[in-house]
Amino acid sequence: MAEEGSERENGERLASMDSIESRWVFQDEEGSEMDNDGTDTGESVDESLQLNGIDSDDEDNAEQRLIRTGPRIDSFDVEALEVPGAHKNYYEDATLGRRIILIIQTLGVVFGDVGTSPLYTFSVMFSKAPVNGNEDVLGALSLVIYTLILIPLVKYVLIVLWANDGGEGGTFALYSLICRYANVSLLPNQLPSDTRITSFRLKVPSPELERSLKIKERLETSLTLKKLLLMLVLAGTSMVIANGVVTPAMSVVSAVAGLKVGVSIEQDQVVMISVAFLVILFSVQRYMTSKVGLVVGPALFVWFCSLGGIGIYNIVKYDNRVWRAFNPVHIYYYFKRNSTKAWYSLGGCLLCATGSEAMFADLCYFSVHSVQLTFLFLVLPCLLLGYLGQAAYLMDNHSDTTHAFFSSVPNGAFWPVFLIANIAALIASRAMTTATFSCIKQSTALGCFPRLKIVHPSRKFMGQIYIPVMNWFLLALSLVLICSISNIYEIGNAYGIAELGMMMITTILVTVVMLLIWQINIIIVLSFVTIFLGVELTFFSSVLWSVGDGSWIILVFAVVLFLVMYIWNYGSKLKYETEVMKKMSMDLLRELGPNLGTVRAPGIGLLYNELAKGVPEIFGHFLTTLPAVHSMIIFVCIKYVPVPVVPQNERFLFRRVCPKSYHMFRCIARYGYKDARKENHQTFEQLLIESLEKFICREAQERSLESDGDSDSEEESTFSRVLVAPNGSVYSLAVPLLADFEYKGKLVVEESTSSDPNISDAEQSLEKELSFLRTAKESGVVYLLGHADIRARKDSWFVKKLIINYLYAFLKKNSRRGICNLSVPHSHVIQVGMTYMV
Repeated sequence: MAEEGSERENGERLASMDSIESRWVFQDEEGSEMDNDGTDTGESVDESLQLNGIDSDDEDNAEQRLIRTGPRIDSFDVEALEVPGAHKNYYEDATLGRRIILIIQTLGVVFGDVGTSPLYTFSVMFSKAPVNGNEDVLGALSLVIYTLILIPLVKYVLIVLWANDGGEGGTFALYSLICRYANVSLLPNQLPSDTRITSFRLKVPSPELERSLKIKERLETSLTLKKLLLMLVLAGTSMVIANGVVTPAMSVVSAVAGLKVGVSIEQDQVVMISVAFLVILFSVQRYMTSKVGLVVGPALFVWFCSLGGIGIYNIVKYDNRVWRAFNPVHIYYYFKRNSTKAWYSLGGCLLCATGSEAMFADLCYFSVHSVQLTFLFLVLPCLLLGYLGQAAYLMDNHSDTTHAFFSSVPNGAFWPVFLIANIAALIASRAMTTATFSCIKQSTALGCFPRLKIVHPSRKFMGQIYIPVMNWFLLALSLVLICSISNIYEIGNAYGIAELGMMMITTILVTVVMLLIWQINIIIVLSFVTIFLGVELTFFSSVLWSVGDGSWIILVFAVVLFLVMYIWNYGSKLKYETEVMKKMSMDLLRELGPNLGTVRAPGIGLLYNELAKGVPEIFGHFLTTLPAVHSMIIFVCIKYVPVPVVPQNERFLFRRVCPKSYHMFRCIARYGYKDARKENHQTFEQLLIESLEKFICREAQERSLESDGDSDSEEESTFSRVLVAPNGSVYSLAVPLLADFEYKGKLVVEESTSSDPNISDAEQSLEKELSFLRTAKESGVVYLLGHADIRARKDSWFVKKLIINYLYAFLKKNSRRGICNLSVPHSHVIQVGMTYMV
């Protein structure tokens, strides 16, 4: 019954969450094991500490070591099963029909960007290095083929996709993955209890761990490396957002420009049509990804089939010698014939790999296998055929390089292909936009981007999001880019800058993941970073040489975004550090007594603050400002941890603050950066109070069991505990689960302890506290919101005053407040503001 996947019948089916295999856990100095729910398996709350008024979170500072122990039996496992789909993976155990639908959706969401690259790649390449003979065409084609194989296929599909963070891809997903294994975050709100969340998946020590531990120690002790890593991540994120601006411009303009081949129109008319298409695209962006994926997936499937079909037609009709381009020697001949011009054309060649980063960033929508299989068996073959067909046409038509793709389309198929090409361009624009939304949500959760309104259009797939403000912001900037740089070649150069910036930073971060987490052979790591970073730097040198053509605009935009994110992170860090330094002392609370020096009115006060430890100074401001405080105070900290999803059963981490008579608790509500906070305030209150009741019951149980002096062994005292399920069932915490008992609403203990005279007192104390909690709940719940602002001291440097008093203050004023997610009525809110001088 203890095996993973075993079933247990008790009115409903319960699945075991853990394996019977031994596991590694933390152990503090006193030998108490630290379990994943944030409490000790030996003792949940230290009574002596509480009686002295010391917050039990201070126990986290104790020295810890890794020990091997038995399987984890979590006392809240049953609670997770109450939440539909809490741990369900929609991509595992899928039927054949479901897998086909998934592939279609993957086409529509992930591969639009890379799929439209044949529209402009050869045109941009040959604008830098004009065709002087068939060898030039073969050399350029060979360069495109091996760029496609090396970057999208080998680097991203076969390597980078596996560096996902629990199914999440992108720059910040890599950063959060690194933060889990090394304490490199600059925001000092980490707790050892965070590492006990199931999603952290602590690795078992091994001989290969030695190099990883040295790197981990170096990262954690060097403030310079921490800042450098953060700046790399912020730079990568700014490039992702910049790519979200340039991708729609490039894709749509290049597709609409096909009208110059079909009919005679001017460039201004192409720009006007492109603007109209982009406005329509961003207007429908808010619809669900799953539904849109099903609609645009077949369209993109037709597009890829068209690429392959046209390619085969042109190869048969014009010149089948293009197959010789698979011989890389033609790359050497290409550079030998064109030298500097060939180097300039590298920026255009890179465009065939655009969308590679989108494959990784959009991974949150689909599984790794669905992306890999779709690329290997459909996308890559069709792309290769498309480029081979264009090259075959250009072998006989050296002068038609301005619009190489549309010129190579057979006359009878031009208008259908033009139509599907424009649809594919709109889909490509949307693919990068969804990747941008995902990246912004991740960076917001990790404290590196101002809070914005995030809409979850799908109830089934929580990873699918829509950010209204960023949607219209990207549209406005795309229109500005199209109107200011209408030349497709200059836009292509800007496209290359944004794409290469992301690629190089991803290469560096994946290298860190290889060293720190994967722990693979150093030769493989050095080969990876040398080959791919070397290739990307070569491409980057080419696009930077042409930055003066107008593509500098995208660099300026990326720098502005980088500064916004860095200022927000810097201000948030200063604010948190100041709150930590100015938190209230426990001695002062003990001197005030259980009444806290004021009147305790019936009810529950939820005091929201960002402190993960200690009592915030804003609470003292409430005591001096309000005529009374609530009979029960819960300090609520909404905290995002560097994991994609926090299981519902591990959402709330409770600690008691001060002795029991104070009726004060701390609750850390932990969310992953992929979690959707869609619950209203009534649901949140219910979940919080139910979890508090379970915490109080379990605390009383553990105290009673520890007072039992008849335990035969340490092992018995460790495992002879009980689990009270929300449905009323009770399980023994022995391994395996022993028996079911009926819950009577009181503390349940084994018969061997029922004769203890202290049990009745413990039951009475428990019932009294639970009754107090229920009474307070019936009296109402009020949200106490403390708004803390920061201002630079008068003696601070001018730059610091500018950043804190103006730039950070502006961002904070225009960002979304965290309480907006709960939709709390104004009648239930009390707000007090404070200003800290930093």
